Amino acid sequence: MSSSNKSQSAVRIEPWGEGDLDILKKTLGDPAMTRFVGGPESDEQLIKRQAKFERIAEEGTGRMFKIIDVATGEAAGSVGYWDSIHNGEEIYEAGWFVIPAFQGKGIAGAATALAIARAREDGKHRFLHAFPSVENPPSNALCRKLGFTLVEECEFEYPKGHFMQCNDWRFDLLAGD
Repeated sequence: MSSSNKSQSAVRIEPWGEGDLDILKKTLGDPAMTRFVGGPESDEQLIKRQAKFERIAEEGTGRMFKIIDVATGEAAGSVGYWDSIHNGEEIYEAGWFVIPAFQGKGIAGAATALAIARAREDGKHRFLHAFPSVENPPSNALCRKLGFTLVEECEFEYPKGHFMQCNDWRFDLLAGD
């Protein structure tokens, strides 16, 4: 078994649910975790995001998942994809956060690979893009490792009102593995 298969068997992804606000507090509410994306969100923003994550699948605009570390059964973070428009094209945009205690174990890569497989199954868009900050080496390395193609460096707004320099990574969901 290759190391990537071992990693993938070490995590599972489950649809985002009502009890998952704590994951958001540990990721998007944490200053260290959000240093590349404009800083932590307030409790009010996190509550709104929780509601949005709960509805995304039923609205047909993407999917959000909690990442479960199989060895411990604990929530290790989040991964997902959602409808977006980039350069006039309808795409999926992807994002992930892994709680610090679970980082460095291949969890982000394994969980994102599972999310890519789900996006491929959904068949709604040909391309899935990720926009990590140019200053975020781990996320850029993850895109490269998973087979994304670096399209360009670009300015990206996230969250609203905060612009940053990002790499535009594109994954062709119709291409073979």
